[in-house]
Amino acid sequence: MKPIVFFNNKGGVGKTSLVYHLSWMFADLGVKVIAADLDPQANLTSMFFDDDKVEKLWHTGSPGWTVYGAVEPIMKGTGDITAPDVEDIDDNLGLVPGDLDLSRFEDKLSDAWFRCLSRDAAEAAFRCFSSFHRILVSATEQRGADLVLIDVGPNLGAINRAAIISAQHVVIPLSPDLYSLQGLRNLGPQLRNWRDDWNTRLNYKPDDLDLPEGLMDPAGYVVLQHTSRLDRPTRAYERWALRIPNEYRQSVLDSDADENVSPRDDPHCLSMLKHYRSLMPMAMEARKPIFHLQPADGAIGSHMEAVLNCKQDFQDLAVKIAEKCGIELPVV
Repeated sequence: MKPIVFFNNKGGVGKTSLVYHLSWMFADLGVKVIAADLDPQANLTSMFFDDDKVEKLWHTGSPGWTVYGAVEPIMKGTGDITAPDVEDIDDNLGLVPGDLDLSRFEDKLSDAWFRCLSRDAAEAAFRCFSSFHRILVSATEQRGADLVLIDVGPNLGAINRAAIISAQHVVIPLSPDLYSLQGLRNLGPQLRNWRDDWNTRLNYKPDDLDLPEGLMDPAGYVVLQHTSRLDRPTRAYERWALRIPNEYRQSVLDSDADENVSPRDDPHCLSMLKHYRSLMPMAMEARKPIFHLQPADGAIGSHMEAVLNCKQDFQDLAVKIAEKCGIELPVV
């Protein structure tokens, strides 16, 4: 299992849309993918399903139909996780649906984080804290999946800590603005702290429990442009974009800056994605990624050209992530 989390504690950077489109792109490239919605806002789930389907999952489904249903026995103290019901999206794509009730798990995970340091309470604490990891393992085994793409909320809380520690790699979506730069300054040191703290807790781990390694290896960043002109960010945002490579090196990689590097030349920059804002409402209406839009969906004329460009952009990004994270692509 290769779990990759997409995370920035600054919201509004297009993180969920990125996970959604990459899930489809990897599936199109022949990789068996699980998309995991571990954000209590459940925005990723709402991109895959309409409101009627989501309501059915939340109110009339079996106990494991959402991620909260899978952790509910631990939440209530009645048992261990329930195997999640992975929703079929495509032959190569399954979804572990999100749930607004997942926010109720925050306090339980926060308490478990501290109890992992107590030998008397360690096993129950580790079972709680490793819930997401073991749910994802179960989901990949059900689907025979090779890759998990994880969507989380924009915060540094206990739910995100448990979700991110479950990941082998972290991809950081950014906007070219001050707030994304500050987000890098916050999350870089926090990732290192979580990694160190988790390694300390592993000294108390039960011998027979499957636990994440807590690698959280930074795979790179993706800049989602607000708007572009001649394939370059507009001047209002370019000055912020030029500061991203050094901030990423210093805050996330804890290494020296390189004053001469720009995002387009930075090996840590996975992509500078264009803003396909005119096509996003069309894609949401059709319940499909932008690069699957057809003339019947309204993608005609210049829109169809943008659809093809979007497909190439996301294919290039998927290939880059595969190279960084050691993912074998059956089709390129």
